[in-house]
Amino acid sequence: MNRPQTIQIFLPDGSPRSVKIAEITNRVVKAVLVPRNKIDYISTRTELNNVGIYFLFGESAEKAKPIVYIGEAEDCLDRLKQHNRTKEFWNYAVVMVSKINAFTKSHAKYLEHIAVDQAKESNRFETENQIAPSKPFVTESMEADLLDSFDTIKILLSTLGFPVFDKVGKEQITSKELLFLKGRDINAEGDLIDDGFVVFKGSQVKKDTVPSCHEYLINLRQKLIQNEILIVNNGNYEFTQDYVFNSPSTAGGVVLGRSTNGWTKWKNKDGKTLDELKRN
Repeated sequence: MNRPQTIQIFLPDGSPRSVKIAEITNRVVKAVLVPRNKIDYISTRTELNNVGIYFLFGESAEKAKPIVYIGEAEDCLDRLKQHNRTKEFWNYAVVMVSKINAFTKSHAKYLEHIAVDQAKESNRFETENQIAPSKPFVTESMEADLLDSFDTIKILLSTLGFPVFDKVGKEQITSKELLFLKGRDINAEGDLIDDGFVVFKGSQVKKDTVPSCHEYLINLRQKLIQNEILIVNNGNYEFTQDYVFNSPSTAGGVVLGRSTNGWTKWKNKDGKTLDELKRN
């Protein structure tokens, strides 16, 4: 179960859109968020001259989901500078280090292993790691401590706006929260979540769009098809995985192939609209 947390975020240069240093005050892990254009600034500080794991975040015109690359390093600042020269896609880096300089190379490699594995399992982001890192040997007691550190990493990442490990499958909700959208020969299921609206795997989508369909919906549908998130099945498209949209209306528009008000089209099993359930 989720429990209340107190998270402290420090803005070292005073700007809320610049470098952020986040920590749960009674935990040993801290997160340092670095916009790509702040590499020179973070180089004047000491936080990243340390062993840790890092996440590079960005987007691509070809990808339907945001992108993450996960790595580990003995000197995270040096590795970040390397990626600044060689990797194009990213706009933000989030580096996880120990506040008490307790991480070793083995710790970082274990955290990298579990982070890549769970990022692929949650499937919220397109994971750029082509090869899954192997699991290093760690003692049983060390593994217990590292799993506790990883729980902190997950919370800090979500707090900073990167829910890499937040699962959104149907098993995460109760049946009364499930929402339905029905059209001719199609049925879709979804739910309103903290950061958008999720349409669940197996939901059906109209194969064709109406002539008046907005271009952004057509382009988004095309991305989903190109990334095989939508595949043809029985004359319509079908979601091959859970997918998070930025709003109920965007989700409904993709499903129906036309502009729609998702707040009135998505309904629960009793016929109540999302608008009635959440806004009235």
